Formats: sequence, C-alpha cells, structure tokens
Amino acid sequence: MAIPTKQQAAVKHESEPRCEVTAIDVPPLEPGHILCRINYSGVCGTDKTFIYDQWKPMGITMKETTKGIAGHEGAGTVVAVAEDVKDLWKEGDRVGIKWVTSICRKCEFCTNGLDEVCCPHRKLSGTSEPGTFQEYCLTDARYATRLPEGVTDEEAGPIMCGGVTSYVACKRSRVRPGQWIVIPGAGGGLGHLAIQYAKAMGMRVIAIDGGEEKRKLCLDLGAEHFIDYTKSTDIPAEVMKMTIYGAHGVIVTAATREGYATAPRLLRPRGTLVAVGIPTDPTIVAGASPILLSMKALNVVGTVTGTLKEVDEALDFTARGLVHPVLTHGTLHDLNDILAKMAAGKLAGRAVLKIVP
Repeated sequence: MAIPTKQQAAVKHESEPRCEVTAIDVPPLEPGHILCRINYSGVCGTDKTFIYDQWKPMGITMKETTKGIAGHEGAGTVVAVAEDVKDLWKEGDRVGIKWVTSICRKCEFCTNGLDEVCCPHRKLSGTSEPGTFQEYCLTDARYATRLPEGVTDEEAGPIMCGGVTSYVACKRSRVRPGQWIVIPGAGGGLGHLAIQYAKAMGMRVIAIDGGEEKRKLCLDLGAEHFIDYTKSTDIPAEVMKMTIYGAHGVIVTAATREGYATAPRLLRPRGTLVAVGIPTDPTIVAGASPILLSMKALNVVGTVTGTLKEVDEALDFTARGLVHPVLTHGTLHDLNDILAKMAAGKLAGRAVLKIVP
C-alpha cells in the first residue's frame, strides 16, 4: 500500500476549545512500531475533556508530544512494520489502538497479570502520544490489538476504550448472574455499553438517565427498568422498591456530583460502587459517610480501561453478536459538533468518525 507523505488530522486549537482539520506529515516508522491507517476512531468523553481543557485546573492536559492530536479508539489496517517486529505483524493486518498504547513489560504492575494499565512508564494515545484523530498513526507493535473476524472497524474503535472500560467495570462490580446492577448515565457512551455487557453477563439492569430518547435506548438494549432522573423525586426509594434490599452493584458512568452522591444509597449491604465517570470538578468524591460504609459494609472501587487480554475479551462479545455500540457517525470535520453535543448531554450512545475518506 502506497503511503503518502502528508495526511489530514484534527489538531487541537491552541487557545479555543475546538479542533482544526489540517495537513500534517505522516509519522516515519520507528523500531518496535507499526504504522496504521486509521479507518474509524471513536470519540470518548476524555477527548472532549482534553480538547476543552476541562482538567487543566487539576494539572491534567494533553502533552506537547501529542502534537495536539487527541483520540484513542482507533481501528484500521497495518501499512508498515518495523524490521524487529515483523514476527508479530504484517501489512494488511487489522489493528486496534487503545488509550494505553505501550507499557514497559518489566515493572511490578506489568508482570502481576492484573495492573499493566497502571504501568508508571505507560504511553497514552491522545494524552502523551499523537492520537487516532489522524489518517496514519504510529503505535507500539507489542501492545496493539489484533481485531477479530466478525467485528467491523466502526464497532471495534469504540470498544478500544468505551467498550473495555464498561466490561471491566462490570467485572469489578462482582455482581453475579441474576443480581441487580444500577447504571447512572446509562444512555451515554459508556453507559449504553455497560447495559449490554451486564445483560450478556447475566445481570439484571436498572438504568438511570434523562429523557424519552435515553429511556427507549436503555430499554431496547436490555435494561429491566429505567428511572428518569429529571422526573424522579426519590431515586433510592425507587431502586429499593425494585430490588427489596438495594442493588448488588452500581456502575457510575455519569461524571456528576449527583450521580456519585446518590450511588451509595442505592446499594444493599456488601454492595459495590464502581467509579468510572471522571468529573471535571475536583471536589466531587466517590464514596459515602464512614457510618454508611461501615454499617452496610460497602465496597468502593474504580477502574480505567482494561488490560490487553481484557480488550480481547470485550471484542469477543461483539464477535459473538452480544454487544454492539449504538453509533452516531461523522468525519474529522464533524468532530467539533460531536464534542458540543457530548458536552450538552445530547449524544445518545457513542460517536465514531470515518477517518480515511
């Protein structure tokens, strides 16, 4: 495949919360890397947060090394392979690029089989490395994901972050088949995937979100009940009525003060709160008063993305026809409009961009 010297990319504006589609150089191949032609890239809430500089007050911004290119849910084709990794990849292979693009493979976290995404030397797409909002992306060949048959590029992209994050949250909830899980923010990019993974894993789902569009989406995806937070006057009472003693788990995908404040009161004794949505307000905390935590023996855990193996597991649900992202389609030129809808809470499901024309 002929590789051009120039490509189109959505580059973060220096002083305004938006991106500009512009021509940049295609990155040269480096040892240990593969060059990928990005066909589709999902749009994550984290992309919006970085492009809008919403975490800047907390000292978290895109690094200069990203060259202003966000995106970390890429799916495409390998177009060039470095000599030292030709035993792993060949041109034409289908590939996925995740938020974590590289780990050291040597530290305690990389070698314990559980915590590689916490590697202190990790590299992050769209955070420390140029992301997937570009036609050609360079990535570590030893940590890229091989896409399976039965999963299209447009579905694989959003699973690289939104899908695996939702899947791992379901695992961390420790909710067993037949037990109750509550998902605040269920109609959003993470929440609508969490409904599907939870349902496929045998959980009974109570979805919380606002509006008739979100209600229909959540119920169509398999939620057993829907609570409209814009109309309910007592969400904990409604959950107790549905579950008798409270839910076994709550996955908070809504990054709001109300979502985190209410979540502990939805749980039964020994229930688990899983923090997923990351607020832009640093004063928002996940948890409850010590007396509630102690008297109900509650668990509070967090999760961000998943291991290389867990990405494969998340993709397998789609390959088997059990989980499908609900997608709003666009191109690089639509990115700013999609971010605006996301910021306003008006985007149901997940957005995906067709990167290469």
